[in-house]
Amino acid sequence: MISHRDRNAQRISALDERAEALHLKRDMGIADARAMHPSIDVVEADPEADRRLLEGLADWCDRYTPLVALDGADGLFLDVTGCTHLFGGERAMLDDILSRFFHQGFDVRAGLAATPGAAWAAARFAGDRIVPCGAEEALLAPLPLAALRIEPTTCASLESVGLRTAGAVMAAPRAPLARRFGALLLLRLDQALGRLDEAVSPRLPVAPLSVERHLAEPVTLTEDIERLVGMLAATLKTDLERRGEGARRLALLLFRVDGAVSRIAIGTSRPMREPRLIQRLFHERLAALEQDIDAGYGFDLVRLSVLTSAIFDMQQADLAGEVIDNGADIA
Repeated sequence: MISHRDRNAQRISALDERAEALHLKRDMGIADARAMHPSIDVVEADPEADRRLLEGLADWCDRYTPLVALDGADGLFLDVTGCTHLFGGERAMLDDILSRFFHQGFDVRAGLAATPGAAWAAARFAGDRIVPCGAEEALLAPLPLAALRIEPTTCASLESVGLRTAGAVMAAPRAPLARRFGALLLLRLDQALGRLDEAVSPRLPVAPLSVERHLAEPVTLTEDIERLVGMLAATLKTDLERRGEGARRLALLLFRVDGAVSRIAIGTSRPMREPRLIQRLFHERLAALEQDIDAGYGFDLVRLSVLTSAIFDMQQADLAGEVIDNGADIA
């Protein structure tokens, strides 16, 4: 059980299933909880550590989509539009996410819907549910007011006039609701129902070009990683040639099987797309960071991304038609 200070009292901020089975609840005073169960274990909350953990989980979720955003202190938004087919469909993707989190020791809830608001409500109030497009109203109708992502004070005010579910709010006249409870109530309702767009703002910039390799057998050796970099760089070269560009900044992401993610970035003095040169730069960077990169049980996903690109100028060739470039000034 985790506690935090609220005014002059210590209160429960989080608890596990065993504590819930003892009829303890969030926001209950620690003194009251100890009076009921003197042997309970209480740990002081560490918001900074929790934030770092959540950011680490967001990094790991990049394996599903680059559009990952933090949701408060205990949630993540993933925009998986156009990604689900890569994992066998919506249900297969959701099951994979839940399974991997479970094996990392996390108890999570997930929801998948056409709108962030409906997905949020499904995850927190319906439990691991996929909401078909157009079924947002049916999902929300029986749920409590908190499923609309509104302030507790607004929930209390709505309940005081007999509106106790999201369905009751949807059935009420809109103009009086806006006048009495504010425009945010209708905004959240319209966002959840898909009447108004709500974008997920990713916590990290989205790379314009990325290639990746999923590995049936995780790799641990630096030599294997460098070989994969060369293969991925060869694929990137085709995309860069089609755009008439070269890479100026690249990032190598190594996803470990237990959830940790290593990010290694390099920059170049001029645009490049030659796999051999890209591989050499990462060889030097990996050699410098070898002591800081912990492969653990291995990396099962390797991604190479172009963070910044520029127009690629073809260099002058010699009489034999060979481009003179030893790569001496690429770093």
